[in-house]
Amino acid sequence: MTFPERFSNLPDYAFPRLRRLLDGHAPGGAPLHMTIGEPQHAFPDWVTGIIADHAQEFGKYPPNEGTPELLGAISDWLARRYGVTVDPATQISTLNGTREGLFNAVLALCPEEKRNQRPAILTPNPFYQVYAVAALAVGAEPVYVPATAETGFLPDYAALPGELLDRVSIAFLCSPANPQGAVADRGYWADLIRLAEKHDFRIFADECYSEIYRGNPPPGALDVAREIGADPERVLVFHSLSKRSNLPGLRSGFCAGGAESLAHIKRLRAYAGAPLPLPLQRVAERAWADEAHVAESLAQYWRKYAIADEILGPVPGYRPPEGGFFLWLPVGDGEAAALKLWRETGVRVLPGAYLSRAVNGENPGAGYVRVAMVAPEQEMRHGLMRLRDCLYG
Repeated sequence: MTFPERFSNLPDYAFPRLRRLLDGHAPGGAPLHMTIGEPQHAFPDWVTGIIADHAQEFGKYPPNEGTPELLGAISDWLARRYGVTVDPATQISTLNGTREGLFNAVLALCPEEKRNQRPAILTPNPFYQVYAVAALAVGAEPVYVPATAETGFLPDYAALPGELLDRVSIAFLCSPANPQGAVADRGYWADLIRLAEKHDFRIFADECYSEIYRGNPPPGALDVAREIGADPERVLVFHSLSKRSNLPGLRSGFCAGGAESLAHIKRLRAYAGAPLPLPLQRVAERAWADEAHVAESLAQYWRKYAIADEILGPVPGYRPPEGGFFLWLPVGDGEAAALKLWRETGVRVLPGAYLSRAVNGENPGAGYVRVAMVAPEQEMRHGLMRLRDCLYG
C-alpha cells in the first residue's frame, strides 16, 4: 500500500514533540503548563443559557455558510471595529474554527499554476502550522520567510526576488503575530497590499488575536485595503471567537473578503465544510454583538502584560509583546531550555523550533521558547518567576 509523499517531510506536530522531550523526566516542582494557547479566562455567563434555550436545534441541519443573524452580527462587528462595509450575504462565510477555514480557503483559491509555473505560498517563519500543510495539500511550494528581530518579527516579503513573487498565489500574515506578538501597522499592511497588487497574489490575514493588544487596537487588513483602494479580492481576513471571547471549544470563526473569493470558498465548503451546529451559531451571534466581555478579558491581559514586564523586564533581549498572549523569550537553545525548566521547576514551555522550519540550515525559532500567558494571574506570576530564576538567574 502506498501513501502520498507530499506530507512526508512534515515534522511531528509541536505538542507530541514536546511530550517526547519532557515526559520521560520528572518535573522539578508542581507542574504548570504554559505551552498551549488555550484561553483560561471565563467565557460569558450567558453562553450555556443560549445553548439550552436552542437545544432543540441540534435536531436540524445547520446552514453551512452561517445563519443570516450570525452573518449580520459579523458584518456589524466589522463595521464597528474596522469601519468597513461587508455584505453579509456575499462577503462572509462562517467557519468551524479558523484552522479549518484557512486550510479550505487555500484549497478553494490557490490555482494549479501561476504564470505556467508551480505556485508559491508565502508564510512567516515561525508560523501557525496549518499554513504549510495547506500549501502542500494543493501542490504549491511553501516559502518560509524569516520573521526575526532584524525584521521586527514580521516577514519582509518585499525583499524576495521578483521572479519568486511573480508566482506567489497566497501570502499569509498573522497580526498580532503568533508566537512573537508583533503587530503590523498601517504602513506595513499598505506596503504588503501594494506588493500583492504588483505581483497579483492574495493576502490571507490571520487576525485571530486582534482583540488582545497592549496599546491601540491593531489595524485590520480590510480597513487598509479599502483605504488605499485595493482590489476587493486582494485580501481575505480570518477571525475567531476562540481568543476574543475565550471560547476555543465553540469552534466558531469566519472569513471575509471579496465576493468572488467567498463564492469559491462557499462552493467548496458546501461539499467539504463542517457547519457549526445551530445552538452554537446562536451563541456566536450574541458573542459578536457583545463587547463587554471582550473588554473585561482585555483588562486581564493588560494586567498580565504588566506582570511579565515586571518580572522579565531586566532580562537581556526581553521584548514586550505588542499583542496576543504569548511571550517569545530568547534562551540560546529552546529545547535545552524547555527541558531544564521542566526538570528543575515543573514549568512547561514550548521550544520555538517546534513552530518554525529550518531554511538553509537556520531555524529562526531555535533560540527561543514560547510562553502562553493564559493561566490565572497569580499562577502566571509564579511561573514566570520560576522561569526567570531558572533560565536567567
